[in-house]
Amino acid sequence: MDDEELDGLLGKLTLPQKVRLLTGASTWRTAAEPAAGLRAMVMSDGPSGVRGESWDERETSALLPSASALGAMWDEPLVERLGGLLAREAIGKGVDVVLAPTLNLHRSPLAGRHFECFAEDPELTGRTGAALVRGIQATGVAATAKHYVANDSETQRLTLDVRVGEQALHEVYLAPFEAAVRAGVRVVMSGYNGVNGTTMSAHPLLADPLRADWGFDGVVVSDWGAVRSTVATARAALDLAMPGPAGEWGEALVAAVRSGAVPEDAVDDKVRGLLRLAAWVGALGHAPAAGPPPAVPSTHRLLREAVAAGSVLLSNRGVLPLCPAALGSVAVIGAHAVRPQLQGSGSAGVFPQREVTPLDGIRARLRGQARVVYAEGPTPGGQARPLDVDRCTDPRSGTPGVLLRMLDGDGRELYAEHRLTGRLLEPGLVAGAHTVEIEAVLLPGVGGEWTFGIGGFGPMRLMVDGRTLVEGDFPRCTDDPAVVHVDPPRRYGRVHLAPDRAVRVVARRELARDTGRATVVTAAEPVPSGSAALREAVRSAGAADAAVVVVGTVPGGGAEGRDRASLALPGRQDELVAAVAAANPRTVVVVNSGGPVELPWRAAAGAVLLCWFPGQEAGAGLADLLFGRAEPGGRLPTTWGAELADVPVVRTAPDAGVLAYREGLHIGYRAWLRAGREPAFWFGHGLGYTSWSYEAVEAPAVADTRESFTVRVTVRNSGGRRGREVVQVYLARPRSAVERPVRWLAGYAAVHADPGEACTAKVVVPARALRHWSVPDGGWRTEPGAFRVLAGRSAGELPLSTRVEVVDGA
Repeated sequence: MDDEELDGLLGKLTLPQKVRLLTGASTWRTAAEPAAGLRAMVMSDGPSGVRGESWDERETSALLPSASALGAMWDEPLVERLGGLLAREAIGKGVDVVLAPTLNLHRSPLAGRHFECFAEDPELTGRTGAALVRGIQATGVAATAKHYVANDSETQRLTLDVRVGEQALHEVYLAPFEAAVRAGVRVVMSGYNGVNGTTMSAHPLLADPLRADWGFDGVVVSDWGAVRSTVATARAALDLAMPGPAGEWGEALVAAVRSGAVPEDAVDDKVRGLLRLAAWVGALGHAPAAGPPPAVPSTHRLLREAVAAGSVLLSNRGVLPLCPAALGSVAVIGAHAVRPQLQGSGSAGVFPQREVTPLDGIRARLRGQARVVYAEGPTPGGQARPLDVDRCTDPRSGTPGVLLRMLDGDGRELYAEHRLTGRLLEPGLVAGAHTVEIEAVLLPGVGGEWTFGIGGFGPMRLMVDGRTLVEGDFPRCTDDPAVVHVDPPRRYGRVHLAPDRAVRVVARRELARDTGRATVVTAAEPVPSGSAALREAVRSAGAADAAVVVVGTVPGGGAEGRDRASLALPGRQDELVAAVAAANPRTVVVVNSGGPVELPWRAAAGAVLLCWFPGQEAGAGLADLLFGRAEPGGRLPTTWGAELADVPVVRTAPDAGVLAYREGLHIGYRAWLRAGREPAFWFGHGLGYTSWSYEAVEAPAVADTRESFTVRVTVRNSGGRRGREVVQVYLARPRSAVERPVRWLAGYAAVHADPGEACTAKVVVPARALRHWSVPDGGWRTEPGAFRVLAGRSAGELPLSTRVEVVDGA
């Protein structure tokens, strides 16, 4: 739709009609306008799955591996296919706009949403994000680049002000968003945070470089609840305030326009952007969507492939892959083997179609070939599980699950329904609704002291068999929507239960004003002796031909709205791994974490395999890797330190509301190089099931500042199995006149080769890899002269080098 047609539609609308379009009609929908032939557009969170408009466990979604796993793939075609899967899910749920990808960076390993971001490097983040954008948008579903910009941690995330230098802002933090715009992204989401004194929902960066320099002509949407003023945000290049219908715009914006505080042209520009997006997604007039759902392989098969492609083999002492024919028994150890963390915590969570645990996958692969023994080991801790179908029944129907009732102020039932979980974030509202009640019959599998919890705000009461465990009025303590609506704090009580004697659990919370509806009821069985569990795990490992220990982080650690305080694995998991590895030299440790953790036992383990938050097909994909059906495809998108104390950049807590990015350009491997420190594992590191030798590198002697050039790297498969290698090229500028990293990623390419075969990776180095942001000039410049070109398999292992002379071809 061209500007003339858009102006024709604008001319049909009054000022109040136009302004009404600029605030959401609900939590996930934009406003419709019949006068313009505009229907509502539906948005949904999307980094790891498309939930749709509601939090309802009965409406499941395909659950992808976490974004950190996608960043580890270094495989843009596969990421595009996963984007296509998200688009297919969106189309099936009536969603027009998927709120993905997240293009913030792994600045600190403590960042709570580390799992939701791709990498520490702007080039890898930009290329991965652009691939996901292309995949999502190939069939007329809009992608959203978020959270613009420098929204890289969670502590005080609604109000913190990031202070970052101009050069670092452009070269590091804005760069992935520019890549998304080049890929054609239709929506950009502004962050909650401020940058250099101005909140992002009213920031000049929304206009320049986003629109003026990069040419973005789509919609800029606020993060949910981030618009906290009328005039400043309306005068900025922000188009849509979400959610709605209440907000800071509406009638206040109409009044501001009529008073002259906000030009009506600014409103018109915003509406044009919305209409342009609506035309693109098929929400304007009778325009069709861009095409049918994308043709992709079976969802389960694709997600299983993704687990293997993103998993990183950190170390291997000849243990992997395991040969099923040579195994009589395998010990599978650790609570994460049966209760893995498949996704991160926060507003982007989904209810997966299914959950294949590591134990499920291993048993399925070895069925009829080897005996599989499971030992849980010491409990790692973390949040207790909500009531679920495995332990509870609905007291009315007797079917697995819980009974949800909505009561009026006199306790009369307004409606009741069967649900599958005690975590109900959006119980349906009806006229007169006053109290949410969740009731279930729980059959304790073990006796002893059980811990029950209730989550929410306002007046709440939790009872077990008529005994009150929690009662009180718990006022809302935060404005963070992820806490209020997704993960409210729990209050706990304890009671002694007899084994196999059913008890009735009843939880009630009143719907106090401005406290949300989210209600969570949890139950945790008595914790067995950690020492006894450890001894049993060691005994099982020692008696087996191989041991697979699955360890990881737990829900309640890092999450949206909450940064981590430590990189240590919770509970006694380090002790568990060390003891099992001592008992069986053929011990494989699978690490289930969305971001870096300390691995003090890494030298003792036979192999260490990182699977991130692997999504719904976790166990199937892991079994493929463990038993050699697939090769680990991942390479680290983030440098892993041996200890938190070694990491050069860690701070996430603001000081008096300000978080200073004093490190400038030097985050991730750049910071490690500048500090002269050796991490446990470098950015780009990852092993396969073969070995590679790097033989030669070629680059043009001279390169033009305005043009890309190609680096050719010859590698040979020196192992005994066909494999894939990710060849990485870095640049360095010795004796530069401007500040630069010691070296920086300029490009990469993957190659495949049979044993003994040599092949050449052709790595394109774009002209932008040579440039720097000149603060005095306020723009991009390229410094002529000699650049070093380094090639290898990680930021710390670059055996080949050459040089290229960069000349100004202007």
